Amino acid sequence: MSTNGTLLQCDGIKLDFGGVKALDDVSFDVRAGEILAIIGPNGAGKTCTINCITGYYRPKSGSIVFDGSNITGLPTHRITRLGIARTFQNIGLYPGLTVLDNLMVGRHNFMKYGFLAGGLYIGRAHQQEIEHRGRVEEIIDFLEIEHIRKQMVSNIAYGLRKRVELGKALALEPKVLLLDEPMSGMNIEEKEDMARFIIDIEETTGIPIVIVEHDMGVIMDISDRIIVLDFGRKVAEGTPQQIGVNPEVIKVYLGGRA
Repeated sequence: MSTNGTLLQCDGIKLDFGGVKALDDVSFDVRAGEILAIIGPNGAGKTCTINCITGYYRPKSGSIVFDGSNITGLPTHRITRLGIARTFQNIGLYPGLTVLDNLMVGRHNFMKYGFLAGGLYIGRAHQQEIEHRGRVEEIIDFLEIEHIRKQMVSNIAYGLRKRVELGKALALEPKVLLLDEPMSGMNIEEKEDMARFIIDIEETTGIPIVIVEHDMGVIMDISDRIIVLDFGRKVAEGTPQQIGVNPEVIKVYLGGRA
């Protein structure tokens, strides 16, 4: 981490798909203990930014530095092991597994036993299973999903699936948490619950959170800083109060392209 508290820094990120510029010289940093929102119209480059950070896309140019190390272009599994976890706009869970088992999948980076020990479920494998299960149960309590812990993900409501996916990301014990539209498709009550959990995560753990979200009311309420993208360019950055009166942002959102 840098002396000014920056944990993640994106510098001059460019990403092209053929002749389309998905990201055009995008730069920003993520600071310790903050909730940073990335907003913009559909197609502005919000998810592309998260995909570059997590290794799903390789930027054409620019650099991504995490905790002092350049992670630009690293494979996703290595970036995850370094401490960057994410949720997906389209939920990335295993529908044929229970809620508990999905959260246990999030602990895979911490399981250090071999194939034989795991298959026989003895010794180190048994002890680690107990330890990881304890951590998962803490997450279940925190997210208030005890009542569905043994249900198949395919059988639970959409809003609860979003909550389970958040739990799966937390199970990775991330240093930075990236949330891609965690409230899409939710009703008002579900959004209020999710916002509460996001705030609680930041306040209780200090994990910086980057959130991509379309609900401007939620973003203005929970974020410390906001970045605005339009056509792959960063057009504004500031506090919610500054963004709310920024003429460029007003143009982007009221210019008929929402």
